[in-house]
Amino acid sequence: MIGRTGPLFEKDMADNEIEISKIIGESRFLVIGGAGTIGSSICRELFERNPKVLHVVDISENNMVELVRDIRSSKGYGDGEFATFAIDCGSSIFAAFMKDQSRRIGGYDYVFNTSALKHVRSEKDPYTLMRMIDTNIFNTDATMNMAKEAGAKKYFCVSTDKAANPVNMMGASKRIMEMYLSRRSESLQVSTARFANVAFSDGSLLYGFNRRIEKGQPLSAPSDVRRYFVTPKEAGELCLLSGLKGDNKDIFFPKLDENLNLVTFSSIAQKYLENLGYEPVQCDTEQEARDRVSELKACHKYPVYFFESDTTGEKDFEEFYTDEEIPDMERFESIGIIKNDIVYDNDKLEAFEKRIDEMRTRGSWTRTEIIDLFNEMIPNFNHKETGKFLDGRM
Repeated sequence: MIGRTGPLFEKDMADNEIEISKIIGESRFLVIGGAGTIGSSICRELFERNPKVLHVVDISENNMVELVRDIRSSKGYGDGEFATFAIDCGSSIFAAFMKDQSRRIGGYDYVFNTSALKHVRSEKDPYTLMRMIDTNIFNTDATMNMAKEAGAKKYFCVSTDKAANPVNMMGASKRIMEMYLSRRSESLQVSTARFANVAFSDGSLLYGFNRRIEKGQPLSAPSDVRRYFVTPKEAGELCLLSGLKGDNKDIFFPKLDENLNLVTFSSIAQKYLENLGYEPVQCDTEQEARDRVSELKACHKYPVYFFESDTTGEKDFEEFYTDEEIPDMERFESIGIIKNDIVYDNDKLEAFEKRIDEMRTRGSWTRTEIIDLFNEMIPNFNHKETGKFLDGRM
């Protein structure tokens, strides 16, 4: 469905398996946001290599239950301690948890943070935007500090390909997060990864395809938006390699070659339906697609509505690094690495925090106000504003 014939990082994982397994077997891990698609993939990679401690924190109690059931049903049991905690990593409860674990088990050797607001649609209103700032920027910075105080050897967090020349607030928030990573890297080893859309990840358009089929609803997708895709397992492997093998300040990303191609959502929708035994039938309107489900399913066909994207923040294509970033393409077969110096403007970061504090203290803020602040933080931020949002689409 995503236009490839085999796993992307298979050789790099095999080449580093002995060292990775040794590190994991001797170490204590905390995975924040560990019940999401990327976090749970990291947890599975870690668990099967028998870590001394694997603790998982996530705000979603239901997803955490599924993670445990999945690991027990597929991997069974290990020798180390495996435990889950339904905690908000931005809360005072989490701060108390970190202090208690430092006392009880001696802290964590590696902290993986995959918690994020990841949707472009999250920029539609000022309140979700403020939560995005909390989750993607301030919570990351706070958990980095907690990891350092707990004696961690390494902190990893997920960035995004949308942080390279961002056109939406989600990508820009991750770019600002990378500035905070750079500042923390002076006192703690940090690394991150920019990677493609994770196919069928929770809440994604492809995930939605499964839900639409279950509910007997038509498929809808943009025909002109192209994306790179990795599988959930590949996402976990890329994060694992960056977290355990990356040097301080490294940003890992998939190499662009014949094995990783830009694919449109509409082409995936067609392949998806064909894989289920349906012939896609393109409809002219959303209403036509809704009305024809029963009729078309009866003859092994399925309605689809494809459209040209016109919503805010949608980038036509994806990229992993900018012209100013020089990647190392030699260390791994299928992974490139952006090698960064410690580059950040402390005055700018402190001014950013002050402005956000002022907004929250007065109890009101506007979307425009936040966008203007992001433009100050990222001078080349090319925010794509159309006045339309994904909540207005099927």
